[in-house]
Amino acid sequence: MTIIDQKLIHKLLEHGVEAALIPGFIRSLANAFLINPDMSHCQANKRLKYLGWEDIEIDYHTFSLAINVLETKGLNQLEYKSAPWYISSFKTKPTPSVQ
Repeated sequence: MTIIDQKLIHKLLEHGVEAALIPGFIRSLANAFLINPDMSHCQANKRLKYLGWEDIEIDYHTFSLAINVLETKGLNQLEYKSAPWYISSFKTKPTPSVQ
């Protein structure tokens, strides 16, 4: 995982995306970019809300990091589907069990 990936994950956590949901959020964002590669961060937020991410709103910096990550990973080679390249490289820390 690159430094840019780590920064993006940190920013998404700051914006309220739970660690376990980050791969799905990135997949939704990638799919939104496939529909409209020239969208602004405001348009991205509207699209993400439409896709069910109502409680999450990303700022311009997080949006720019996401674009960078997606372009680095090869957004133009993705299809409109899940993003296994991101899910397989994403690892969350195990949650301690409460007894």
